[in-house]
Amino acid sequence: MENKLARIFRSTGLLRFFLPLGLLLIVAGIFILSTTPKEYHQTVGVVTGAVSYTDTDSENHTSTYFEIHFDYTVDGTKYQNSFSGYTDPLAVGTELPVYYDPDNPEHVSNTKNPGMIALIMIIAGAAAAAFGIFSGLKAYRKNKALDEQIKSASGTGEIPVIVPVPKQELTEYYVSYDGNTLKPGYLVEDRSRNVLFTAPMTKNAAIGNRVFTFTDRRLGRTAEHQVGHTVTQSFDNEVFSTSSYFKFDGENIWDVLHRRGIRIETDLRSQFPKTVYTVSLNGRFFATVETSSKYVHEEDEAEHKIKLPIGRFYYRCWTNEPDLELLFLTVFAISETEQIVVE
Repeated sequence: MENKLARIFRSTGLLRFFLPLGLLLIVAGIFILSTTPKEYHQTVGVVTGAVSYTDTDSENHTSTYFEIHFDYTVDGTKYQNSFSGYTDPLAVGTELPVYYDPDNPEHVSNTKNPGMIALIMIIAGAAAAAFGIFSGLKAYRKNKALDEQIKSASGTGEIPVIVPVPKQELTEYYVSYDGNTLKPGYLVEDRSRNVLFTAPMTKNAAIGNRVFTFTDRRLGRTAEHQVGHTVTQSFDNEVFSTSSYFKFDGENIWDVLHRRGIRIETDLRSQFPKTVYTVSLNGRFFATVETSSKYVHEEDEAEHKIKLPIGRFYYRCWTNEPDLELLFLTVFAISETEQIVVE
């Protein structure tokens, strides 16, 4: 059976991120609003000094700011306080407006309407929550449609259980990345190292799409395909996933594979250190794919540089299906998305 939980987990990334974020902003905004005085009174503060401090952003850029200290008087009582975030120091003796809580003069603000920040947080939180819910409903409809597609393909009205065919009854292939040529790309080889399918990158654009040329050497068939750059830390499929999806001829690669009947089940435990994928096609077994080192079946394995699976470069596959392009496209999607849980 397809790993439906993994598919739902991925497709609801927007819901799982924006709904909690929205609720958090709403709660925080309500709390700030409830603790903010309804009315602030204004007085005049007199600067007594300035202290510099530095702040480093996410890109490691350092900026200098100033904390301004000042005195102010309310009903004959003198208070001391400070405001931070100034980009320039203020000279001692400079006057500045100070807004204070009449019930607690030590509570000050540099704006007359501090509650506005809380209102903005509440509005932003409501928008984030609404967007998360909308995305969740969209994902639900998509998952329901995929389930119906699987049931229709099985002809039984149910989602079938996919039982992998024993490997010894299947033909073995290797899908590997070839980076030692002028046109780096992927190869599909049989057990005897005969190259049956090639997919070199014939155009590597700094901006725009890369172009891969798929060639089935058995059939003499060649076609060019555009591959969009992998998206990193995207919210489109899975929150904070690295390279969560890529575009193949202008479409999300998983939408392309789903339309062609491909489903993938991932055993997260797999066979450490390998990751194993069971692939089905229209409700029946299609292939077993696992991360691999290169040519692990050969007696001279010790002479090869790579002995352990290294993720997105070598895959060992078993199938009796003649469609090597579909097999390659599936492995290509797994490799290019750089993630363990796939749809």
